[in-house]
Amino acid sequence: MNKKFPRTPFLAGADVEIKRNELLNYFHATFDRYESLFELLNCEDAFYKKAISLRHPLIFYFGHTATFFINKFMVAGLIDKPIDQRLESMFAVGVDEMSWDDLNDARYDWPTVDEVRAYRKKVREVVEGVIKNTPFTLPIGWSDPFWIVLMGIEHERIHLETSSVLIRQHALSYVKPHPDWQPCRDGGDAPTNTLVDIPGGQVTLGRQLTDPIYGWDNEYGHHHAEVSKFQASKYLVTNGEFLEFVENDGYNNDRYWDEEGLAWKKFAKVTHPTFWVKDSLGAWKLRLLAEEVPMPWDWPVETNCLESRAFCRWKSEESDLPVRLPTEDEWNRIYDHVQLSDVPHASLANGNLHLDHWASSCPVTRFSHGDLNDVVGNVWQWCETPTYPFDGFDVHPVYDDFTSPTFDERHNIIKGGSWMSAGNESRHVSRYAFRRHFFQHAGFRYIVTDTPITNPASTYETDAMVSLYDEFHYGDDALGVPNFMKAMSELSIEAHRLHGNGKQARALDLGCATGRATFELAKFFDKVIGIDFSARFIQVGMRMAELGSIRYSIPVEGDLTSYHERRLDDLGLNETVNKVEFWQGDACNLKDIHTHFDLILAANLIDRLYSPRRFLELISERLNHGGLLVLASPYTWLEEYTKKSEWIGGFKKDGESFTTLDGLKEILGANFSLVEGPKAVPFTIRETARKYQHTLSEVTVWKRK
Repeated sequence: MNKKFPRTPFLAGADVEIKRNELLNYFHATFDRYESLFELLNCEDAFYKKAISLRHPLIFYFGHTATFFINKFMVAGLIDKPIDQRLESMFAVGVDEMSWDDLNDARYDWPTVDEVRAYRKKVREVVEGVIKNTPFTLPIGWSDPFWIVLMGIEHERIHLETSSVLIRQHALSYVKPHPDWQPCRDGGDAPTNTLVDIPGGQVTLGRQLTDPIYGWDNEYGHHHAEVSKFQASKYLVTNGEFLEFVENDGYNNDRYWDEEGLAWKKFAKVTHPTFWVKDSLGAWKLRLLAEEVPMPWDWPVETNCLESRAFCRWKSEESDLPVRLPTEDEWNRIYDHVQLSDVPHASLANGNLHLDHWASSCPVTRFSHGDLNDVVGNVWQWCETPTYPFDGFDVHPVYDDFTSPTFDERHNIIKGGSWMSAGNESRHVSRYAFRRHFFQHAGFRYIVTDTPITNPASTYETDAMVSLYDEFHYGDDALGVPNFMKAMSELSIEAHRLHGNGKQARALDLGCATGRATFELAKFFDKVIGIDFSARFIQVGMRMAELGSIRYSIPVEGDLTSYHERRLDDLGLNETVNKVEFWQGDACNLKDIHTHFDLILAANLIDRLYSPRRFLELISERLNHGGLLVLASPYTWLEEYTKKSEWIGGFKKDGESFTTLDGLKEILGANFSLVEGPKAVPFTIRETARKYQHTLSEVTVWKRK
């Protein structure tokens, strides 16, 4: 690369205006580079044809990073209105194989490329305006609204890399070379790999929130481990070294593959690495971003985790040594052993990292780090460790689904970064994880050790807020107060019988949290959609639907906790499973497909929205004529959730008290008639064995005219 790509900024300093200009440059450089990546596509069809079946077409990713800025800025209060609500809902989520991702193209009428380009131009102007005009102080910390500016930029840098992988998997006929994306042209025979002794020692991981540089939620907290001595391969496994596995029929020999690997291998029908291509003469070539080149045998091989593990089993059999991938702790022990540090701000990286050198891998002999090569850079390195939370982990409230959905034992950590890893990705503290069958610019180095793999538990069961809601939704009646979510569902069904449109085809549980009302409504309605902003919450509902039960712990007193299992069959809800769906979504900006409902329940939602007025003004579009909107809320307006200018009641207006009910009548009156309420419905939230919150929620039922 001719120009050094800006590093992730330090967020401390004495001069706000100097920092403001640095952040503006960081944003524009990232936005520009992302758009130049899509200039590798040579026709409009390339944006709409899927590169692989498990991901959206590239038009989604072209728009996704821009809508992320707007959606998150709205939540953080940095802006007060959207640019294009249709695009900002369409492009909001859908980047991984999560259960709430919607990969059905039939649902979407994708915009044109020119529409997305025009939208990106508008987003650029909005973000530039926020950076130029929003007051902030230094240091910028995790809780500061301006942190979300960095969140948007670093998010786009992640997708710079993930989108490039999809482009690399696209048909060659859809791409063209580009001067900004020129690969390394050096290559030769693979070096002989040797083993390097890595002494045992302690690994200490985790960051403090006071660290003045942007980080993702999974980097914070603390983790300590004692690592036994082991040996590590000097080089990343090269194409040449991996060829031995291929030529020894490694892909066809099932004993090298675990159950997951066998299933993937059978599904994908693979016999060699994905980016290897044979020409008409039977010679191996390597697919790069926009071209195929004669195989550089001394470049690192690029594989998924399943292939990497299979190679290690073959290598272990061939060498009669205990060969495997390193754990995250062992990779960090290697990093500490060679005494590396992060990419410098003022000079090029000593490694094929941060787009400082080429738009491809390079020979593994090029960058030495102590007595090993490519400890960082060239390709990501698969680890045996499924991603997990450090002690003290907490999610960021504006982006609670960055990491927590990956605490599922299915996403393995990758370390070290690739030639394209920039910004936060290039830092050794970064912790990214991918599904084991996915491809990134990733390969591996192997280690030799008799030490068994020990991985911390990655199931995220200690989230206090989720446990609180688990008990609130699925727990028993408390202090003589009926279960609120069950009561609201029964109230809604009865209101529908009395006042509804006579149809019971579709209902929406909006702000469904952990999902009890979604299941309860499905006892009456043919289909119920549960939508919540929080991925952590909807995971509970999906787990309940999949397994029929959930387990959680709640505090009793002090350090004592009690453990609970709740089952659908015990609640009389096991027959509803096939009638429910759970989606992640923003109540203020729902996807176009969420419409034609006969009833919408929004329980304890409106006073936690960033724009309740917008929600109320648009919700009639989601209901069939004669359908019901059931609202329940204690009207606990807090600026922590809703800017005071967005409150719809609870203040003086023209010198008189203006209640939330007054606001509801004012906003909903044009499209709805009030048919029930207001009535008070009590609820309790258990905090400990002897401490409960007791609250009254005011319920109103509105019928669409």
